[in-house]
Amino acid sequence: MSDEKKTGLDLMREPFLPNQISKLPKPTKKQTEEVKADYKKGTRCQICGTWHHPDVVHLDYVGHAALTDRLLDCDPLWSWEPLAVGADGYPVIDKDGGMWIRLTVCGVTRLGYGDAQGKTGGDAMKERIGDALRNAAMRFGAALDLWHKGDLHVEDDKTDGGTTTPPPQKKDQPQPPPAGDATQDELARLKDRLIAAGYTAEAARKNYIFKYAQGKTPSVLTGKDVVDLIRLLDDRQERQPGEEG
Repeated sequence: MSDEKKTGLDLMREPFLPNQISKLPKPTKKQTEEVKADYKKGTRCQICGTWHHPDVVHLDYVGHAALTDRLLDCDPLWSWEPLAVGADGYPVIDKDGGMWIRLTVCGVTRLGYGDAQGKTGGDAMKERIGDALRNAAMRFGAALDLWHKGDLHVEDDKTDGGTTTPPPQKKDQPQPPPAGDATQDELARLKDRLIAAGYTAEAARKNYIFKYAQGKTPSVLTGKDVVDLIRLLDDRQERQPGEEG
C-alpha cells in the first residue's frame, strides 16, 4: 500500500479529521418556538456551546475555516465567484435569499448554492457565502461522508457465480453532462425548471441564466452548467427546511 500523500483534487475526497468537524444544532420548528416563547426552556449546550432546546439534534459539519484550509492545501490559487451579478455590481440574491456561485479548484469549476438560514445584515452574506462554498465543495467530494445519511461505499451484492450485480437504474437519473455550449433545448429545459422553482420575472431580468434561457446565444452556459444547475435545483427542492445545504 502506498503512503504517498494525496494532492490536488484527490485531496478533496480525503475525510476530515475529528478536530476539523464541528457540531451544528438542528432544532425543530416546535423546539425553536418553545424557546422563543420561554427563554428558560432552553439550555446552554455542552456540545456546541449555544443556547437552545435541550432535545435538539446535532449534525456533523465542516466549518468555513476547516474548508478553507482544505481548499488551500488542494490549490493555493482556488477561487470563487457569484454566478450572476446585478446592475449594481453586487451578487444576485434570489427570492429565497440564496446565491449561486462558481467554485474553481485546480482549474475545475463547479456550481454551488448557499442561503443565510434567515439571517440578515452582514452576517447573512457571510453565512450565504460559507454555505455556498460547502455546497460547491461537496461537488468535489469534500466532506461527502457528512452530507450523506447512509453508507456511501458498501460491498456490492454478488450472485452465486461471483459476478457483481449492477445497481438498478433510476428513471430520472440525470444523463452525463454534454460537452460544449448548451443547446436551446437544454436552456429551455433549464428555464422551465427555474420558473418551477419560483424565480420571479424581476430575478429573470437580473440573472444571466434567464437571459440565455430566453433564446439569446448560449455563449456562456455549457451543457454541463445546465445539468449541474438542474441537479442543484432538484437538491434544493428535496432538502428539508433547515437542513444544511
